[in-house]
Amino acid sequence: MTASAANPREMPLGPVMLDLEGTELNAPERKRLLHPQCGGVILFARNYESPQQLRALVESIHGLRHPRLIVAVDQEGGRVQRFREGFQSLPALGRLGDLYDREPERALALSETIGWIMAAELRHHGIDISFAPVLDLGHKVSSVIGDRAFHTRPEIIARLANAWIRGMTRAGMEAVGKHFPGHGSVRGDSHHEIPFDSRSLERIEQQDLLPFRRVIATHLAGIMMAHVIYDQVDPLPAGYSRAWIQGILRGQLGFEGAVFSDDLSMSGAQSVGGYPERARASLDAGCDMLLVCNNPQGAEEVLEALGDYLDPVAQLRLVRMHGRPGRVAPDLYRREEWLRAVARLQGFMQAFETADSADLFDPTTEKLQ
Repeated sequence: MTASAANPREMPLGPVMLDLEGTELNAPERKRLLHPQCGGVILFARNYESPQQLRALVESIHGLRHPRLIVAVDQEGGRVQRFREGFQSLPALGRLGDLYDREPERALALSETIGWIMAAELRHHGIDISFAPVLDLGHKVSSVIGDRAFHTRPEIIARLANAWIRGMTRAGMEAVGKHFPGHGSVRGDSHHEIPFDSRSLERIEQQDLLPFRRVIATHLAGIMMAHVIYDQVDPLPAGYSRAWIQGILRGQLGFEGAVFSDDLSMSGAQSVGGYPERARASLDAGCDMLLVCNNPQGAEEVLEALGDYLDPVAQLRLVRMHGRPGRVAPDLYRREEWLRAVARLQGFMQAFETADSADLFDPTTEKLQ
């Protein structure tokens, strides 16, 4: 009898990340999370009630099996922040870009500080990863991205993102850049339709790919794909495209980390068929983990359709996404480092509310100590 047969909780991470209905696990969810093809859980605002409840929920998920399931959330800041009451209010990344235009060095220091606050607070509650930062261009044409992006200029995005990731890394959390190869130049919203981008590969390389290229060259452990069809490169959405994942992301850019699909329940993911077809197409293209959210039946179909699927290389990449222990003290909220960082964050938030940022910054205390 194998170790996994004697102890069903001893199983490698599978390639599927699932969501939950409420603030604690129910019986069907426990069963799905113990399926061999499950590898993680993504939490939403509906799964959050209080810091104490969140910590208990994460502990119950982590206690199900070994290696523990990866617990993720979208905690970018601005309009995409799932945990709010009891957590620090984070600015939209575009506000850091606004500051960069006036005071670039202060913006870089503050980006690192806010990246650290975001990751330290999540790690304090046991969360492994936040799907952040956004590396898309902040063009007005894309309403779904908009101020979620740092800036419109790719070189500035790369600088601010690298600073943000330094802060995350200090807190013991790996970053997941999104949405490769770039959603910021596309008008359509992939939550509700299949967007098309008809620009040439050369144009995309000169603009949208530049932040990804520069951040990958520095340090990036994960990337989330875009549900966008770049029809001058491949007739399939990028998350189903070997040309984008194997040829460009891994081949040309040399990315060696984990590749996450965006949610397979989104309209932008429906072009290849039902849930089993979407899952197989994502894995065949080179994704390491597939998100299946807001459709329990679809999640069941994906888990069963994958059968005995096994990719040891992908499992190694995913294990590296676990939050690192010991980087955040149990008494985080009483630490001087935390208090100084929060004071800088709150001063920044207040500055934008009063539209007078320059007066509220002290350059002698801006950098994360």
